[in-house]
Amino acid sequence: FLFRFGRRFESPLLWQSIIMIITMLLMLKLCTEVRVSNELNIKRRSFAAADSKDEEIKAPPKRSYLDFDLNYFWHWSKFTDYVQCVLTFTGVTGYITYLWLDSSLFVETLGFLAVFTEAMLGVPQLYRNYHNRSTEGMSVKMVLMWTSGDTFKTVYFILNQAPFQFSICGLLQVFVDIAILLQVYLYSSYPQKPASHPAHPASAKAL
Repeated sequence: FLFRFGRRFESPLLWQSIIMIITMLLMLKLCTEVRVSNELNIKRRSFAAADSKDEEIKAPPKRSYLDFDLNYFWHWSKFTDYVQCVLTFTGVTGYITYLWLDSSLFVETLGFLAVFTEAMLGVPQLYRNYHNRSTEGMSVKMVLMWTSGDTFKTVYFILNQAPFQFSICGLLQVFVDIAILLQVYLYSSYPQKPASHPAHPASAKAL
């Protein structure tokens, strides 16, 4: 999104980015609600200041300025904490972008990092499949839809001469999709061992 302030590109690509962000946030909200509802640990983790209390001994609420623990980064108990983190990150990067907007090197690097991050969304699922030697919960049809969508998007980038960051990272994303597709085929045909934790295909490319 911020990349467009430094280098103009087609509006459909901008809207695609906005829709993608909103979709990911909605999926993140759903995943957080499901995880917290099944969580036995009563310790609540948050990104920003929050009222904390020990539910076991009923201690009086204590106001902490910052309940931030790197060990629980991006593993908070409320969706609002994720929103606060995203807004903080956007504000900081937006200010830095404003200061360095005249630097073509910064703008091109910003664009590459942004699109590269999106291209890597499937890597955690790829690693989990490899670690568990299983693709339980995933289907060939679902991964084929991922691959076809990313392929169509990449072809669009190339044909419309989008900034090179889009084309390169789009090809990388297709490569990751194909790798996951091969895992689904191989592990379903030659199962190695059951997954220690069930795969969550709905959130694979979001978290």
